[in-house]
Amino acid sequence: MLIVGGMSAFDAINHAMSTLSTGGFSTKNASVAYYESPFIQWVIILFMFIAGINFSMTYFALKGNLGRLWKNEEFRYYTFLSIGIGLFVGTVIYIIHPGLSFEPAMREAFFQVVAIGTTTGFVTGDYTSWTPFITVIFFWLMFTGASAGSTSGGVKVVRHIIIFKNSILELKKLIHPSAVIPVKLNRKAVSEESVFNVLSFFLIYLMIFIIGAVVMASTGLDFKTAIGASIACVGNIGPGLGNVGPLDNYAAISPFGKWFLSFLMLLGRLELFTVLILLTPFFWRKN
Repeated sequence: MLIVGGMSAFDAINHAMSTLSTGGFSTKNASVAYYESPFIQWVIILFMFIAGINFSMTYFALKGNLGRLWKNEEFRYYTFLSIGIGLFVGTVIYIIHPGLSFEPAMREAFFQVVAIGTTTGFVTGDYTSWTPFITVIFFWLMFTGASAGSTSGGVKVVRHIIIFKNSILELKKLIHPSAVIPVKLNRKAVSEESVFNVLSFFLIYLMIFIIGAVVMASTGLDFKTAIGASIACVGNIGPGLGNVGPLDNYAAISPFGKWFLSFLMLLGRLELFTVLILLTPFFWRKN
């Protein structure tokens, strides 16, 4: 499809692999913005979205079992989140840029929403210039990630669902303290152990993000760049905020900062616990 859109075979193969792996690397310095082709951008939007779906769900969809795909709660949340935020951001872009027609505004919005939400990191526009309010929305998107069982990084949508449902249940338990109400996902009860695991993961994720931002600020980076670099690397996103935003890169980061951000990328890619357990003394203690 990318070749049909005008890409060379070499560029098409590289961008296809980078899209499905949610890697975000491009053969061009300007990323996908280099190709001023609406068709190419919509194709990449579609396949970034597909790459963010749980692969088992993609398998069922390819087998023709679309009903099972739609019954998956994480897929529904992921779809509504992507479409809802995309439409909202696109509407804001359309309003603040009177000379821009509707389709380009929506394309810019959906491309960046899906690129950041799936932690792919391709770039077609500067989302930090679309009002501070939109910048905050994209900062929040950096904490979401796509579906579990996909190539996406980040926290993952399913963990956000469990955290949200557990928070609602805690409010209900304040009203009905004797009630036993389990957290349910896809109409099945989630064990308390799994809920605690998700809460622990999210807390550790936030702690690592904060520590990362503090360490990066100690290297001389301003506040926005420090938090942007930290969350972009922990979430394996690529573009962040400030001087590491969508139109910039990490070339100006100090050698120490690059080593530290490399460690954050490793932590984020291996889902935190895998690496952190190696740093604990009880892992190395003989029985």
